[in-house]
Amino acid sequence: MNDFGHNPEHVSNTSPSPWVVRFAPLVAAGGAVMDVACGGGRHSRFFAERGHPVLAMDRDISKLGEVAGIEGVTGVEADLEYIAPFEAAGENFAGIVVTNYRGVNLVKVLASNLRSGGVLIYETFAVGNERFGKPSSPDFLLKPDELLKECLAENLTVIAYEFGDVDLPKPTTRQRICALKMAEDQHPVLPGYQNPD
Repeated sequence: MNDFGHNPEHVSNTSPSPWVVRFAPLVAAGGAVMDVACGGGRHSRFFAERGHPVLAMDRDISKLGEVAGIEGVTGVEADLEYIAPFEAAGENFAGIVVTNYRGVNLVKVLASNLRSGGVLIYETFAVGNERFGKPSSPDFLLKPDELLKECLAENLTVIAYEFGDVDLPKPTTRQRICALKMAEDQHPVLPGYQNPD
């Protein structure tokens, strides 16, 4: 990965992030999903295969390859450093997924794209990652608890948050969050867990 956000390994990785898989059931069935900085489209594919229409956004959507041909996936080429692509996307997303990308004030912009009850699933590199390699520039690493603070500032209801080192798929330092956009009178409905037989 270089310090400008391009990660060839990310593009070729076809397995969805375990963090995304864990919280995907919170996204309303059939609800539209925005995959920000979609890369090769691993999360676009994951949600489309589960019946969600997906808006896959990145600065170069040619990396989507065959994912662009999956029914329900719409690729949009956009400079993610500007607000215009997000304004054009509208405010009706049941879920927004961001992995391995840090945009300045991105949570504020994305919160406006979520519908009431919508889910933000976000995971990216954080300070400390410089010990493991790229990205190592502070410009591309979240500051301590930055993701949590941004979600709370937008009045999102935090379901889960982690900040620390992970070993898989390779050692990195990450922040990851799952947060909901709730109306004042709403309460989150969390997925149930089945007892093993």
